[in-house]
Formats: sequence, structure tokens, C-alpha cells
Amino acid sequence: MVFFSSSTRQLPETGNIPRHIAIIMDGNGRWAKKRFMPRIAGHKRGVETVRDTIKACIDKGVEYLTLFAFSSENWRRPAEEVSLLMQLFVFALEKEVTRLHENNIRLIVVGDLSHFEPKLQDLIRQGEELTRNNTRLTLSVAANYGGRWDILQATHRLLKEKPALATSFTEEELVPYLSMSYAPEPDLFIRTGGEQRISNFLLWQLAYSELYFTHTLWPDFDSDSLNLAIQSYQQRERRFGRTSEQLISTSNTDNS
Repeated sequence: MVFFSSSTRQLPETGNIPRHIAIIMDGNGRWAKKRFMPRIAGHKRGVETVRDTIKACIDKGVEYLTLFAFSSENWRRPAEEVSLLMQLFVFALEKEVTRLHENNIRLIVVGDLSHFEPKLQDLIRQGEELTRNNTRLTLSVAANYGGRWDILQATHRLLKEKPALATSFTEEELVPYLSMSYAPEPDLFIRTGGEQRISNFLLWQLAYSELYFTHTLWPDFDSDSLNLAIQSYQQRERRFGRTSEQLISTSNTDNS
């Protein structure tokens, strides 16, 4: 397996189109409330938006899409809503995995899956196995995931396998144990719904991502909304610690 290095140690490849987009899909409940519908109706509509967003990313040439579906803190929500979300997750896997495979899309679910019911865990494993060799787009779904959990579990795994590093280890030695070591760090982070927080999502991986916040609720996030986010990204100057003058010099050298 190829492991991608940290952007704080090496300069990543950049392009006009983000190679990797990560999204917090916020606003499903508020979307439903505005329409006098139960919150779960918003989550169901959000699944349709996921399908549309996958297609839009493929059309744009995005290689990796990561969606924050359920955080480790979401267990604090009302028990009925959590139960319905788990049922929706099962339904989505049963309905969508075959479609993903037919479209050459790889599915990976990251997070502490041990808290999920056996049926859900089995569906996740089956979906990952079915799509493991697909190459058109890598769709990562973060479920029962937290950025702090990710760093802790990576540290525990590293020290379990390499106890000699207990007194000192480097970023390069830790990165392969992070849950998304198979993907480059996100170029663009999007959060819908108006909040301007990272909310414990990909804390390590978002170190140098461009952040984009929109008031658009997730069920209303369409291809035009994605285009606006990418246009904002294209206007950013991604320096990774360098100066603007260095970027200009590098660009001139590349074009010579």
C-alpha cells in the first residue's frame, strides 16, 4: 500500500482541481425542520445529495472524496435519531454499494467500527471488499470517527508494532498508522450549514487544507455549490510555509 507523507514535512502536489475534497455534511435536520418534516427526512435527502456530489466530483476529476457521516460525538444525540441514522446507514449500504462498484468507485469506511451492530459491520466489510480494486474515485466515509481518536489509535498501533519507538518517533513513522494514510491530505475542506468549525474531523490531515464554509444546507448542496467551492479554492495561494515570491519563482522555473 502507498502511504502519503505529511504536508508539514514534504510539499504535496497541487493543481487547479483539488485532488482530495473532504466535507462535513451539516444541515440535514434544519433542512427538514424548515419543511415541517422529521429530522430523518433531511438525512434521507442528504443521501441523495451524496450521490449527486460523487458524480460532480468525478466529472471534475477529483480523485478522493471524504464525507463525515457520523462523528464519535454524535452518539450524544437523542437515542431515537441515532437508531434511525444507523438504519439509514444500513439502507444506504445495501442500496448504493453495487452502484458504486458499477461506476468503478472504491468505498472505504474509517472510524471505530466496533460500536456498530454486526449487520452494519458486515455490510461495511462486504462493500470495501467488493470495491477494493476500483480506481475512478476513492470514497471515504468517516463513521464513529474523531480526529483525536485517529491520532491516539495511530500512536497505540505504532507503539504496539514498534515498541522501540516509545521514547521518540517521527511524523513519517506515525503517518502509516493514521486511518487515512492511503489518501493524500485533503486539498479542500467544505462544511455546509453555516457553522465554521472543524468539529474534530481529520485534525491531522487538515493541517494545510483550504477551508470553505457555506450557509447552504447539505440537502441543497448541488453541483453549482461544489463549483463555487472549487472556484474559491482556485483563488487561494497555497504556500505551505513558503513566500509568494518563492511560488512565482517556482512557477517560472516549471514553465521555462
